[in-house]
Formats: sequence, structure tokens, C-alpha cells
Amino acid sequence: MTVQDSGKVALITGASRGIGYGVAEALVARGDRVCITGRTEETLKEAVERLGADRVIGVAGKAHDTGHQAEAVARTMEAFGRVDFLVNNAGTNPVFGPIADLDLNVARKVFETNVISALGFAQQTFKAWQAENGGAIVNIASVAGVSASPFIGAYGMSKAAMVNLSLQLAHEFAPKVRVNSIAPAVVKTKFAQALYAGREEEAAAAYPLGRLGVPSDIAGAAAFLTSEQSAWVTGQTLVIDGGIFLNAGVG
Repeated sequence: MTVQDSGKVALITGASRGIGYGVAEALVARGDRVCITGRTEETLKEAVERLGADRVIGVAGKAHDTGHQAEAVARTMEAFGRVDFLVNNAGTNPVFGPIADLDLNVARKVFETNVISALGFAQQTFKAWQAENGGAIVNIASVAGVSASPFIGAYGMSKAAMVNLSLQLAHEFAPKVRVNSIAPAVVKTKFAQALYAGREEEAAAAYPLGRLGVPSDIAGAAAFLTSEQSAWVTGQTLVIDGGIFLNAGVG
């Protein structure tokens, strides 16, 4: 089936696999042209081929590297002439354990990758296109950022900062640019494997909807938040959690 070109362009960070790749699939399917980023050149090339090299480009690099941020935006503008949407998905979670023992250098790395990089990409896309022409930004946060997150405290703190970053950007970038967050619970990706590997059935049993998330669950929300259907939505955090927060109710 031939997809009609939407005339829109998206830049999606951390999109060679997992949630980012799922978002790229959804936006390509609706007719967008897309630039995806990732750390590994070979993995990124494979993702571009699967998505369609006629509509997708890849720019390899580390998300927190300002040079990489500038290159990704410049390459998107060079290839497609615009960058309507930014999806900040790149992230890291290299530590698991009590926050009392958290290595502060690790905490700094988590914030650099998860938060500062998102701000950097937002600044770059805003100045390159969105300030004059409008668009939308979606930051992939986490339920760990809107609740206590035992044993992944650094990650949770960084995702809470991402939620607040979305509020700041939504306020400053209005009315031209809408900015929202998505806060997923556990999604079946390589990134989140430690949270369910070898015990998926047990992990899924805690969810009222009876399963863990999959990348397409988040991709659908990202597609909505970068569409005209969400034209009056900004500064919001959409929690996509299979109902897990319902378990916090009384009784």
C-alpha cells in the first residue's frame, strides 16, 4: 500500500530499537519523513533499512553530545527541509539499587543523557524550524517520574525532571510549539528487560489490563500528540500504564 506523504518531518532520538523505533514506524506509516538517532552506526543503518531508506535517515552519536545534537538537526534540515516534530526518547538507566548508595557521578550521567540531551535537542529544533513554523515536541518520560521508583531512583528523578522540562518548554514555546510528555510503565524492550526477564507472567499479573506494554502502545500516543487531533493539548503528561496505578487505590 502506498502511503501519502504528509509533508511533515520528525526527529526521533534513541530510535534504532524499542519505543523510539516503534514511534518511527508509526510516523512513517502515516506519511512523515523521519530522522532517527542512536549510538551504534550499524544498528541504526539496519533500522533505517527496515523503516525505508527512501523516507528515513539515521544520524549516529551520543544523545548528550551537543555536536551530535547539532548534526542531527542539520542533517534533518538538509535532507527534508524542515523538522516539525521532535520525540526525545534517548535514555539510560545504568544503575539498580537503593538511592542511599547511589554514585553521584552515575546520577550525573543519567541526568546528562536523559534530561540535558532532551533540552539540547529541543533548543536545536526550535531554533532551526519550530520557532518560526510551529510543531510539537514529545518527551518520553516514565511512571518512575510521577511516583516513587525504588531501586531505580536516579532514573526516576531524571524522568520527573523531564516531565517538568515539558512544562517549561510548553510555556515558553507556546503558541507556536506544543510540548507534552508520555509516561509509560514497563514496556517490553531490551532497555527494560531487567524488570521482567524470566518473570514476565508474574510481572504482567500486577497490571489490570493483564499484560506489559509494547512499543506500539507508546507509538500510538506519540502519533496522537504530534497530530492535529491534539492541536489543543500542551503541557500534559499522558500516563500509559496498563492500569498499574489503579492498584494504589484504597480498598
